[in-house]
Amino acid sequence: MAVLSTGPIENSPVSGIRPIQQVTVKIINRDLVNSSIVLIQGYFLNGIRTLYVLEQMALAPNTVTTKNYLADFDAYEFVFTTSGLAEESTDISVWGKNGNGEIIDVQRVVADEQLNS
Repeated sequence: MAVLSTGPIENSPVSGIRPIQQVTVKIINRDLVNSSIVLIQGYFLNGIRTLYVLEQMALAPNTVTTKNYLADFDAYEFVFTTSGLAEESTDISVWGKNGNGEIIDVQRVVADEQLNS
């Protein structure tokens, strides 16, 4: 079982609007034979760490899935727990998007940058 975290991501308002309104999570299982399981936990951080996303999914071999979550908070964090026979072949990326759905590069986390908890 691997536990990966984005760490806390600052999203304070600029001119009254938070830069990130939505988070897109892409998960890929590169294993050609085995499935993996991913538990997604999203937290908003406002003095306390409050769980607002709790979702578990199974990824079939050689598949990709995309999930979108609200991120209109001053700070947030996502934690991913992967398991199953394809655990080591499962990669996750997190992309912050503005109100127009455009990716904001400064708020993206790809598999190689995630913190192992």
